[in-house]
Amino acid sequence: MSTPIRSFRSYLLSSLLLAAPMLMAQSSAGTAKNVPSAQYVKDMNHQSIDWLAIQPHLPDPATATPERLELVGDVLRARRFPEDALNYYIYALQRGGSAPALLNKLGVTNLELGRTEVARVYFQKAIRLKKKDAEAWNNLGAVEYLDHQFGTAISDYNHAIKLQKKSATFHANMGTALFEEKQFDRARHEFDVALTLDPDMSEHHELTGIAARMLSPEDHAHYCFEMARLYAHRGDEINMLHFLTLASEGGFDIQHEMGTDEVLAKYRKDPRVLTLIQNAHALRSVRASVGEAPSLPPMTPSGPAQLN
Repeated sequence: MSTPIRSFRSYLLSSLLLAAPMLMAQSSAGTAKNVPSAQYVKDMNHQSIDWLAIQPHLPDPATATPERLELVGDVLRARRFPEDALNYYIYALQRGGSAPALLNKLGVTNLELGRTEVARVYFQKAIRLKKKDAEAWNNLGAVEYLDHQFGTAISDYNHAIKLQKKSATFHANMGTALFEEKQFDRARHEFDVALTLDPDMSEHHELTGIAARMLSPEDHAHYCFEMARLYAHRGDEINMLHFLTLASEGGFDIQHEMGTDEVLAKYRKDPRVLTLIQNAHALRSVRASVGEAPSLPPMTPSGPAQLN
């Protein structure tokens, strides 16, 4: 099976880590606006201590088994040598490795490098080879989401869910796309299914990583309120208060909106809610006084959401 796309946060972080050396070099040369080539990135990475330690142990692509070549690709990707990982996935494919799995990994790695169109082609090829590849449908949905094609993403996620109904990841991803389409009730339902399938999801995943990173500050605040509503209905006060805090800090009028929900309404005068509203108001006042744009806080007390 191919390695899952873990989160948009991971994708951004890995891209930034890869780009940092080149951007610094270009800035000093006065050419920061130029985009470094993939070869330049690869050459810079090959000067690292990690690469010098790995390189002597790489197998010969002409003689190694496809399984060995695929494993090396996984290791190189994990060690942040994505261009080399792509090469080894292609070597494995040429040596007769599992085409759907390798195409998915090629797509995932290209998506991590920001090559959305290339990733889309690989995922589509994987689906043509194996129409019931739930992972490929989910990954294709991620590409469409990143391109703001939310309706198409919903369709792709729906294919993935039909093929693998008990994937908390697929349901959470569907929820993110539905939220973008303002289908809040359906989105909450999908998040609820995800948490039912994986009750500890909020402890080891960022419940909806991609959506949280792409939403405007206003929509992000609304999103947090909807998550608070979901947790309230599940009887989880800790996460309910956490998301109410994020929503209020983002400028959402939680006290008014809580009155429209039968479960949240009873918390409107709760001292904890009144305190978090007061603190959020003070925080927004400080931000306004220093001209600071509110940043997007982490989605949950711990951890990143996945795509697959």
